[in-house]
Amino acid sequence: MDQSQRIVAAPSSSRSYQFHPARAAIVDLFNLYLGRGTRQKPDEPIRDPPNKSQKRVHAPVRDLPPRNDQFIADFEKLQTQFNDPDQFRAITESVVISMVLQCSNHAPRAEFLLFTLRTLCRIGYVNWDTFLPSLLSSVSAAEASLSQAATTAATSSQSLLPVGVGSPGNEPTAFSKSLDSVQQIDMRNSSQRVRAAAVNSLRQLSCKIILIGVEFNLKPATHSEIFQCMMSWLVNWDKSDDSAGKRWRSEKSLAEWLRSCLEVIWLLVDVGKSKIPFYELLRSGLQFVENIPDDEALFALVMEIHRRRDAMAMHMLMLDQHLHCPTFGTHRISSQPTANVSAEAVAHLRYSPITYPSVLGEPLSGEDLAMSVPQGSLDWERAVRCIKHAIRTTPSPEWWKRVLVVTPCYRPSAQAGPIPGAVFTSEMICEAIIDRIVELLKLTNSDANCWQEWLVFSDIFFFLIKSGCTDFVDFIDKLVLRLNGDDNHILRTNHVTWLLAQIIRVELVMTALNSDPKKAETTRKILSFHREDRTDPNNPQSVLLDFVSSCQNLRIWSLSATTRAYLNNEQLLKGKQIDEWWRSQGERMMDYMNLDDRSIGMFWVVSYTMAQPACETVINWLSSAGVAELLPGVTPNERTMMMQEVSPLPMSLLSGFSMNLCLKLALQMEEALFVSQLVVPSIAMVETYTRLLLISPHSMFRSHFTRNASLLSKPSVSLLVLEILNYRLLPLYRYQGKSKSLLYDVTKILSALKAKRGDHRVFRLAENLCMNLILSLRDFFSVKRDQKGPTDFTETLSRITIMTLAITIKTRGIADADHMVYLQTMLEQVLATSQHTWSEKTLRHFPSLLRDALIGRVDKRGLSIQAWQQAETTVLNQCTQLLSPAAEPAYVTTYLSHSFPQHRQYLCAGACLLMQGNPDKINSANLARVLREVTPDEVTANIYTFVDVLLHNVHLDLQRGHGLEEILNKNDANLAFFFWTHEMLPLDIFLLALIDRDDDPHALIIARRILERPELLQRINVFCVNRGNPEHWLCTQVFKRNELQKALGNHLAWKDNRYPTFFDDIAARLLPVIPLVVYRLIENNAMDTADKILTAYSNFLAYHPFRFTFVRDILAYFYGHLPGQLVVKILRVLGLSKIPFSESFPQYITHTGPATCPPLDYFANLLLNLVNNVIPPLSSSSSNCSSRSGSMADILNTSARPPHGKTPGASQPGPANASEGQKAFYQIQDPGTYTQLVLETAVIEILSLPVSPAQIVSSLVQIIVNIQSTLIQSGNGFHGAANGVGQGSSVLPTSPSGGSTDSMGTSRSSCMNTASFVSRSGYTCQQLSCLLIQACGLLLAQLPPEFHTQLYMEASRVTRETWWLSDRKRSQGEVDSAVGYALMDPTWAAQDNTSTAIGNVVALLHAFFSNLPQEWLDGTHLIIKNIRPVTSVAMLRVAFRIMGPLLPRLANAHALFNKTLALLLSTMVDVFGKNSQTPVPVEASQIADLIDFLHHVVHYEGQGGAVQSSSKPRADTLALIGRAADSLRPDVQHLLSHLRTDPNSSIYAAAHQNTAKTNTS
Repeated sequence: MDQSQRIVAAPSSSRSYQFHPARAAIVDLFNLYLGRGTRQKPDEPIRDPPNKSQKRVHAPVRDLPPRNDQFIADFEKLQTQFNDPDQFRAITESVVISMVLQCSNHAPRAEFLLFTLRTLCRIGYVNWDTFLPSLLSSVSAAEASLSQAATTAATSSQSLLPVGVGSPGNEPTAFSKSLDSVQQIDMRNSSQRVRAAAVNSLRQLSCKIILIGVEFNLKPATHSEIFQCMMSWLVNWDKSDDSAGKRWRSEKSLAEWLRSCLEVIWLLVDVGKSKIPFYELLRSGLQFVENIPDDEALFALVMEIHRRRDAMAMHMLMLDQHLHCPTFGTHRISSQPTANVSAEAVAHLRYSPITYPSVLGEPLSGEDLAMSVPQGSLDWERAVRCIKHAIRTTPSPEWWKRVLVVTPCYRPSAQAGPIPGAVFTSEMICEAIIDRIVELLKLTNSDANCWQEWLVFSDIFFFLIKSGCTDFVDFIDKLVLRLNGDDNHILRTNHVTWLLAQIIRVELVMTALNSDPKKAETTRKILSFHREDRTDPNNPQSVLLDFVSSCQNLRIWSLSATTRAYLNNEQLLKGKQIDEWWRSQGERMMDYMNLDDRSIGMFWVVSYTMAQPACETVINWLSSAGVAELLPGVTPNERTMMMQEVSPLPMSLLSGFSMNLCLKLALQMEEALFVSQLVVPSIAMVETYTRLLLISPHSMFRSHFTRNASLLSKPSVSLLVLEILNYRLLPLYRYQGKSKSLLYDVTKILSALKAKRGDHRVFRLAENLCMNLILSLRDFFSVKRDQKGPTDFTETLSRITIMTLAITIKTRGIADADHMVYLQTMLEQVLATSQHTWSEKTLRHFPSLLRDALIGRVDKRGLSIQAWQQAETTVLNQCTQLLSPAAEPAYVTTYLSHSFPQHRQYLCAGACLLMQGNPDKINSANLARVLREVTPDEVTANIYTFVDVLLHNVHLDLQRGHGLEEILNKNDANLAFFFWTHEMLPLDIFLLALIDRDDDPHALIIARRILERPELLQRINVFCVNRGNPEHWLCTQVFKRNELQKALGNHLAWKDNRYPTFFDDIAARLLPVIPLVVYRLIENNAMDTADKILTAYSNFLAYHPFRFTFVRDILAYFYGHLPGQLVVKILRVLGLSKIPFSESFPQYITHTGPATCPPLDYFANLLLNLVNNVIPPLSSSSSNCSSRSGSMADILNTSARPPHGKTPGASQPGPANASEGQKAFYQIQDPGTYTQLVLETAVIEILSLPVSPAQIVSSLVQIIVNIQSTLIQSGNGFHGAANGVGQGSSVLPTSPSGGSTDSMGTSRSSCMNTASFVSRSGYTCQQLSCLLIQACGLLLAQLPPEFHTQLYMEASRVTRETWWLSDRKRSQGEVDSAVGYALMDPTWAAQDNTSTAIGNVVALLHAFFSNLPQEWLDGTHLIIKNIRPVTSVAMLRVAFRIMGPLLPRLANAHALFNKTLALLLSTMVDVFGKNSQTPVPVEASQIADLIDFLHHVVHYEGQGGAVQSSSKPRADTLALIGRAADSLRPDVQHLLSHLRTDPNSSIYAAAHQNTAKTNTS
């Protein structure tokens, strides 16, 4: 008999029973009643089923089996022979399972087994909770055995096939071979038929047994195991059969077990019994079964799963979620949850700027998922929209590096697997690049001056190609198809050829053109982009474009001989003109300041053909003035030579250099600046070097520390690098996302130098750099790279870190839940070595999260004064000996060697006391020498103790009867000695120490007097005059180097006097300090003093690298506390003419009468400006709305907004405020991108308005509520108004509708002028209305929490005033229909003008939520609190629709997740509570979708990501739901019975219990 024709009995659940005497007796009893005669061994094969083709010869004579009703008596008689009933029961179950496996394909015997189970169950000899899992396990083992047997049989049959020689002469052998093959196939099909019949009958019998068992009270774990087995059978119903088996399979036998299986499933998920929640079907994957059997019952189940899944998934998704896309308007990059991701995967994890919603509504990401997104789908369009917006708005290269994935053809074999977190594919990147090229070509053809746009794009293009994120050969193929297809008329210039010439030396491109199999075809296609370009022979860009084809041909000619046949001889010959021009220049140096336009263009051309000679020419120019000796008075061995100054290369010239020349120049300059440094470089060379980095931030940036590990071995190099970083490249590092890593690197320098005597200059410069770095950070940061141990920060940096945290948390929130967890650890690290406590006035403005953590710190200033009083006598004695006018210089050495550190820290305080206002009493030379030769840490300690003692003595002098003015004048004289006369102490550190003692009433007075000193103001003015234009990249004059002593003062200049300064200056060190002084003055309500300081230092603050951020943050930090006059002074710190403020904005902030809220037009134009410049443009197919209006689409194709700075019509920020063309990074270094500039400018405007947040939010919400009807009415007949949202309908109640203002309590909506609103955007009114909602949500998310509270109140009010939610005359069906329509995506509702106020407001809230940092999501609960009590299912659905999509985002913030979940459950209790009085009785089944959603979202949170088969809710979440369920009606409690902690009623609690037992064992 064939091996596949028997089923091997699965091993018993307990092998110890295998040889028990009772087993043989029970088996004999069953064999007797089954009519099997003698006992059959477990592994005895089953006889073949009867075959009708076989002829019966004879039948054996057998005794008939006893009647079934005698079985129970025989069984009980047998049972009395054994003493252990539990053991006997277990053996009986084992035997029954064995009989089921052996007799399932024999109908009478199967019926007897069913009868036996019912009988044994009645007398308690079947424990279903052990029997059914054992049965299912044995069935699975048997099926696996059958499958293996079938595979073995098929393999052996193939091995018997005759092997013939494949020659023409062997035809008979081939014929016999084919006959044998047919026979073997018939044998295999016969085996498959027998196997399939056995599996079908076994499953059918198992289902019948299960149906008997589930009638009893089984444990939840048993129900779960049954359900999982049934789902496995259904999902994999055809996976185990090969194609041959599928061809003959009996539909009848399949239908029998399948229907039995469905019957089991329906019984388990029956809502009345709820043995299994219906949600388990939703996550089972049954609806995705391929080759679904033609079964009506199964089809009905799948359709029901789809219906309920779609209803549930809706609550996971935000309205218009497909429009949510990064705007790059903020610095924030949120981290992604990494739950259940392997360590190797985490190492390659990518930041996901977007996610793709699964069928269950979960946000998913991953390269394998992205690869499966079909081109042209909504998800594809959204991804391309994101990439295209990034290409246009040039976000940080750090963002690109986080999201880009190397295309598979370039990926190392070690990274062959898919990358989690990735959402873009190389095809998406390729499409976006080509779209941008087409956009720019169309813009070029419209005669717009878009050279700057091409330059910005070429930088990103070079970066993307070099990163290998798209297949270059494939890119060229698709670009050719695009430009030869629908857009075949737009390639009229050589811009594409110029782009390709930029990247032709990239390694991946050279490989494609030199060794790729398609190199000839690729070369031919590249050359096909050439166009004759002779528009203006004297324009530099035109000259470059005219010769660039020749440059490209020359490069390709040098790459490979095989592709030379495709080259254009005319272009090759044209290369001679380049050589002739180059030779005509004579010497290899040109005066770059006097080049005409054609010469500039030709030199650009040379940079593509002869990069190395061009590089040498530039270097020669920078050193053309020769060298001179620095400090000629020093000994010959210490002579230092310095380059003489020339003009640095202007940005206008550098912008046209080839990328290859820029890279060569940067490398050669770095060699001269940082490696060899044979002479001190000129400022012109340093300035030119920094301009190269600024002009191409994507392609040119390389970290200065990681690239040169030994960079700081030379003091001269250390100083130069720190100066470049502190005064030129800080914004670049922030833009690159490298500020934190730079901070860690510079902190190491501080750690190494703070205890090293004499190295004050490098230390203070590094400390000042760290100040600027810390103050520039506007997201959460770790103070140590490894996050372990106390920080290496100085006392000053520790204090500044706390202030930065306060500003960041208060003005921008904490973006990630993990950051909130780390906050306490970070504070402990920062304050481990600091004794400082902040004043009550300062803490009052701190965010509550930080204030609560710091308010308990003990003020130890009293202890500091006590320590001074104890040491005062000793210190004064030492100071008398050291600082008396007659003191010997040799005593300095004695003092340094023998004094104690705890005494040396009071040196400056003691000197101040000895002076008594008369500096002549002090030996300044000895004091200066000691301060120079102690460690930087000791100087810092001296400053802080000096401040404490100084303030203490002011109080003592007041107590002695001295007048305050007299005391302050004496202190002025003492301080002048230290800071102006002898320059012994760093002024920036002293000022910071002074303002940190603002709890003393005299500290800020002394600080103000210092800042108003003529000596300091004179120094500031000199600095501003010498430095010139704050926009240093525009300076073309010869730089004048300041003398070292004049720049840095005596204290810093004494040791490293051989190393001149480049940009460093004592005045420049105050740039990070002045804003902090203003903060302290405002905290102490010294508004007039703050006004004066801002007035005096406004010109100086123009040099602040982050003055735009300073203005934005101080307005947000003190929102509601600043008088209007001070707000205006703060705004004047900005260069107002270069900031895109609204044209009418100045009149609202300078208005002298009573404050009035601007009209709706003002706010609408703010939002329109965001739509045009910040919100990612829609492509023609990326929205559900109809396509855009034609005029703008024809010009910009898929770009729905004008280029940056070209906002059309009245939406333009002002006639003189924005320059033409896209801005390069160096023009907007703060905040960094144009989208950030526009968004933050809108924020500054809102924060500066002299009206309350309630008025502002009310205006914005009013615009959003009425937006569709307002735009439609202004759209000159777009769809008319007959079906508009303002008409109302008995079928679709929409009040307060998009066209009604009844609920607003005001008539201001009529003041909104929308005549040209739609035409200025380039969108249809339907699209524009949806994007304005997104813009409003984005804007509100940037504002302080005071605005959020008002938004929540407005949203609650609009919801409560929706009359059909509380109209008790409406039927439940009407209200449900209204809710469904009202909560549609606005992009859908706008198409047929059925938008509603509540739908728009919910979409606004969701757009707001998607941009809100996680910390601020805590306030969202106010919405539901304001609409409670919820009195109807309709309002309950609104509450879930508002808050439900937040829960997936809170999966990694457990406390906030539970808080939000508890709030939603409370609304459910309002409607379905035991004591609730609903107007219309509501069945629990009407909220089945909400019940499914609760099941799903707790699984999502328990998994920490997408729900998997092994996901289960957290135990404390189940406890939360259980407590809430106790207040619900019994019928609703029943639906939530599995979301409880009782393992006897919940399958999830039982799973937790089993896991705990497994872990314990």
